[in-house]
Amino acid sequence: MRVLVVGAGATGGYFGARLAAAGRDVTFLVRPARAARLAESGLSVRSPLGDFRIETPRTVTAGAIPAPFDLVLLSCKAYDLAGALDDVAPAVGPDTMVLPILNGMAHLDALDARFGRERVLGGSCAIAATLAPDGTIVQMSELHALTFGERDGTRSARIARVAAVMEGAGFAARLSEKILLEMWEKWVFLATLAAGTCLMRAPVGDIVAAPGGREVMLGLFEECRAIAAAAGEAPREKFAETSRGTLTAAGSGFTASMLRDIEKGARIEADHIVGDLLDRGRAADPDGARPHLAVAYTHLKAYESRRARG
Repeated sequence: MRVLVVGAGATGGYFGARLAAAGRDVTFLVRPARAARLAESGLSVRSPLGDFRIETPRTVTAGAIPAPFDLVLLSCKAYDLAGALDDVAPAVGPDTMVLPILNGMAHLDALDARFGRERVLGGSCAIAATLAPDGTIVQMSELHALTFGERDGTRSARIARVAAVMEGAGFAARLSEKILLEMWEKWVFLATLAAGTCLMRAPVGDIVAAPGGREVMLGLFEECRAIAAAAGEAPREKFAETSRGTLTAAGSGFTASMLRDIEKGARIEADHIVGDLLDRGRAADPDGARPHLAVAYTHLKAYESRRARG
């Protein structure tokens, strides 16, 4: 199976590098400058599980894709999605599978509209990684999971081929028959964490130590959970129980990556992670109350407005 990994950054680059190291047929779609650096220095991964390096990673740049691929692994920030779809379009043929590992759900709508729903799988990942200034991918914990599946829950012949490619590639790969539910559950958790830690500009432990902080985090979670339920993907109780514990853990230094982006003055996925959730909530239940999430979204958009002014 020929796999195209869109980008060679912290997330897609990590999983692509693991696949390449395991002998899979992997090509990275990158910009010319990144292609030149990879040709010169290779693709290096620094990991608590052991460092490794792909000496000569196969790369291609936008406009130079010679033929469709069997599988496209798509990992990018939501605000880069439109450009990524244009770049990757020549790689998507009649039998291509597109496996996105973005957060939220809006990207599925965009991919379906561009390539057809039948080509788009469901996917989710869990990893803490960053890109060092020299281009090295730095894995910051041992967590590295990639979950995928057909969106209708079937175990098709093609998803079995994807599972065979992922198996034994050096990360935790799992074929799920409930991938949409798992994507919604992750979105509920992430939106709560991002909204809460960005609104309060503090990690979980500091928030719950403040008067009313625990109630704010639980209120956000319940609003997000209710939206998922109204959309027909009610989170499972075990997930809810674990999430509430994590989101209210005393002394926790846990923050969303969105807060770290704000602290760096970087772009954020306010619309994709929080705004779209609010929109879906209003569509499913126009009279539903979401006061915590609405205030958090206003806060994020105010940050974007201020940032845009320079």
